[in-house]
Amino acid sequence: MELYIKEVGNKGRGVFCTEDLEEGDEIEICPVIVCPPKDTKHLNKTTLYHYYFIWGEDGESAGIVLGYGAMYNHDYSPNARYEAYYDDNIFKVIARKKIPANTEITINYNYYPEDQTKLWFDVE
Repeated sequence: MELYIKEVGNKGRGVFCTEDLEEGDEIEICPVIVCPPKDTKHLNKTTLYHYYFIWGEDGESAGIVLGYGAMYNHDYSPNARYEAYYDDNIFKVIARKKIPANTEITINYNYYPEDQTKLWFDVE
């Protein structure tokens, strides 16, 4: 299986796979660099603001997800989901349903795939 990045219209870059994926397939295991709360406030003033995930049980740290992790685009009806393993600093991406080859792989940034809470880029 090979993942790749491609431009996706007005969303910027997105993640794709060269092969069909089945529901439950593990797409990627990404290591995470954790920034403590004192550093997170500085990240909020940089380009990384749009790429990190809230990290840790207290939600005060930032997780810089490596690999393709920070490149998965958001969708309120995603075809994949992610799992955050705070103790191991790992971020896993897993197919929620069949994803045909060369189809963009998306996740819901709200963590729960069915969560429809508006995100910072959708709030007016």
